[in-house]
Amino acid sequence: MTARGPVWEGDPAPPRPGYDPQTAPLPYGTTSGDPYQQTAPYLDDGPGGYGPGDYGPDDWDRPRRRRPRRARRLLRWLVALLVAVVLLGGAAFGLLYVATPSVQNAPALARAMDRAHHVRYPGPRVPALFAESLVATEDHRFYSEPGIDVFAVARVAAATLTGHGAEQGGATLYQQLAKMLYTPGGSGVPTEVEQVMLGIKLDRTYSKAQILRMYADVAYFGHGYYGLAAASCGYFGTVAAALTLPEAATLAGLVQGPSADDPIAHYARGRAREAHVLGRLVSTGKITAAQSARAYAQGLQLVGGTGQACAR
Repeated sequence: MTARGPVWEGDPAPPRPGYDPQTAPLPYGTTSGDPYQQTAPYLDDGPGGYGPGDYGPDDWDRPRRRRPRRARRLLRWLVALLVAVVLLGGAAFGLLYVATPSVQNAPALARAMDRAHHVRYPGPRVPALFAESLVATEDHRFYSEPGIDVFAVARVAAATLTGHGAEQGGATLYQQLAKMLYTPGGSGVPTEVEQVMLGIKLDRTYSKAQILRMYADVAYFGHGYYGLAAASCGYFGTVAAALTLPEAATLAGLVQGPSADDPIAHYARGRAREAHVLGRLVSTGKITAAQSARAYAQGLQLVGGTGQACAR
């Protein structure tokens, strides 16, 4: 018997004694050819196979083959979760909306509040300077939002989760009006949710001009002045329609902290709020920086009257 050297890679396998590929039984799943010829894809350098140094025949479940399946499963799971959250959120919103009382009585409530504070109702029409100042500092998306500012809510939620305080709150003018009319003195998450629902209903029921007028009629401006008419007359001795830009900005800045920023009792704080509102008017494009500087330079001529001396 002739001795053979080593079988090098690429040489055909030596024939086995007594083996005839034409008559030998085929293994399960084999239909033709030599079932023992090493033509498995893992030994093939062609398309679909692996070359020398790649995985062997036991490594069928390679990570690169499993990864697309895992990605698809994860994507399907995320889509299903998103759909479930949207459906649950929609159902919760519907239930809360139905459970929230009607706002058809909002004008009646505003009238009752003014009567309790000895203020005539309805008050004067809201002048443009005050309206622009109020919207710029309290709710700059007022004219486009549906009673709720989703961007502000998301910002406040993110600030709460991260532990960083938000520079501005998320309450719209609608929600602030709802708080004054329906939930005065209330606090906590349930109250805030109710204010959101009421704000949405106020937006669906009344025009923007009506919302601003009711707000101006019932807001407290500090120093004992309820309503824009009394505040204009008490602080500056003028009717609301004659307010100058610095005066309108000062009054718009008082609604957040009427007692703390009262310019008669705390002149420096009042001027700081005036400057803040003027800055917001610049940021929203209502006035220029030069106009803001000129308005602030005028100063404030405070009267400190009763708030009832000016003609309507």
